[in-house]
Amino acid sequence: MIYIKSEEEIAKIEKSNQIVAETLLFIEKFIEPGVDTKTLNDEIENFIVAKKARPAFKGLYGFPAAACISINDEVVHGIPGRRKLRKGDIVGIDVGVELDNYYGDGARTFCVGQVEPEWLKLCKITEECLMLGIKQCIAGNRVGDISAAIQTHAEKNGFSVVRDLVGHGVGIKPHEDPQIPNFGEKGKGPKLKTGMVLAIEPMINLGGYQVYTADDNWTVKTVDGKPSAHYEHSVAITNGGVRILTKKS
Repeated sequence: MIYIKSEEEIAKIEKSNQIVAETLLFIEKFIEPGVDTKTLNDEIENFIVAKKARPAFKGLYGFPAAACISINDEVVHGIPGRRKLRKGDIVGIDVGVELDNYYGDGARTFCVGQVEPEWLKLCKITEECLMLGIKQCIAGNRVGDISAAIQTHAEKNGFSVVRDLVGHGVGIKPHEDPQIPNFGEKGKGPKLKTGMVLAIEPMINLGGYQVYTADDNWTVKTVDGKPSAHYEHSVAITNGGVRILTKKS
């Protein structure tokens, strides 16, 4: 079931997403060599709670932490712990917030100091894929238009698109229909309508698109061990066009 939100509901969902945006801006100052991922997670949780909101991922489907923190070949769903960031790493941080029963979701990949040029390009192209996908979030388009825009840009630049994980609707629940693959054909899939709120989240790999789930039953990693980048915005399709809810106003 695809939820069509009212303007009032979108305004409440936006409040959650603004906390997501603030959290990702806040945590950037902690991204440096020697910091462990548990410290990052604790800072994120404390920041969200101080906003009188709740980390939406903590306990969701049994996930044990407030944020998903994924390093290098970890695509998504990395569990924070004692692993320390090193110079040259890239680290994806995915944050969910629940405020007054409405949900926000966003992610960004950070560079730890100077990284390899190819890794930097991977991050740049993944963020560009996100923005190109968002441009397709127009009432009357279809989900496949988002998917095709992301896939075309990633593959044109020599990268691959993760097939096993998708974007999704968001707002009333943390994960809603429709699923939004990052690969696909124009003109295919559910039609986009005013009132939809969608989490667009390309996951793009430097090597092949194949992934697997690690022994912790959460962390998704690339099969070939090459790095992956992840960027995500939650957006609303409105009468005035697409609105990025996770962009700090």
